[in-house]
Amino acid sequence: MAEQLDLEACEIDVHRFPDGESRVQVQPGGEFAMLFRSLDHPNEKLVELLLAASALRGNGARHVTLVAPYLGYMRQDIAFQPGQAVSQRVIGALLAEHFDAVLTVDPHLHRIRCLSEVMPGIDAVSISAAPALARFIDGAENPVLVGPDAESRQWVEAIAKPQGLDVVIGDKQRQGDREVALVLNDSDRVAGRPAILVDDVISSGRTLEVAAGLLLAAGATSVEALATHCLASDEDLRRLESACIRRISSSDSVAGPAATIPLAGLLADAIIEHGWLENKT
Repeated sequence: MAEQLDLEACEIDVHRFPDGESRVQVQPGGEFAMLFRSLDHPNEKLVELLLAASALRGNGARHVTLVAPYLGYMRQDIAFQPGQAVSQRVIGALLAEHFDAVLTVDPHLHRIRCLSEVMPGIDAVSISAAPALARFIDGAENPVLVGPDAESRQWVEAIAKPQGLDVVIGDKQRQGDREVALVLNDSDRVAGRPAILVDDVISSGRTLEVAAGLLLAAGATSVEALATHCLASDEDLRRLESACIRRISSSDSVAGPAATIPLAGLLADAIIEHGWLENKT
């Protein structure tokens, strides 16, 4: 991304003490700074991110932008049970306090309209990975794109539309972190055709595992999975392979074996479009 934007890429030095505390050191620069860090496994990363932002400002940066291709803590957008913290609101406000702009990709924003509602007072931008994911699909095989639940519809339809592909949307009821009940409406449409499961996030992968079984039972010739973010562990990925999902592909928002679709171009375009490089250093 730095190469596409003609920026210098500098590593931030992080030292962790035996008790887990972090010491962060940045390279002093100019008035504009951009921090790049995906916020999967976010607890430790958030503390180091805030320390880095403070160090940059202490060394002369007046405008600090956060580029977080994956933005953690967005799924808890309401209190589902009495006494629960609404982490989306808490973390959004925390980032808004320390950054002048935030850029992310397909955050979990199902009950609000835009990222600026979560991060008031700053330039908060979310972009879709759909164009990058759509280029990854070979429409010549005439696959059916399958969304496991109503929340996935926006990603599935955005990816299917450029190639005029068929879409099937499921009905999911989550019964825990790794237990789901799933019904695939119009699953007969996949008979004799390849199916591609599409979602914003692969977490444990349990939803994909259940969906793959239903699709194969309905006559799909093969099942693949495509997602913006893959958070699944190596063990989860092995389990999905055992469930006859022949390929799992995601953007490179989170490092891992499935991260084969680059986002640098989309991120660079968004940064240019929003004018965050007018005084770049």
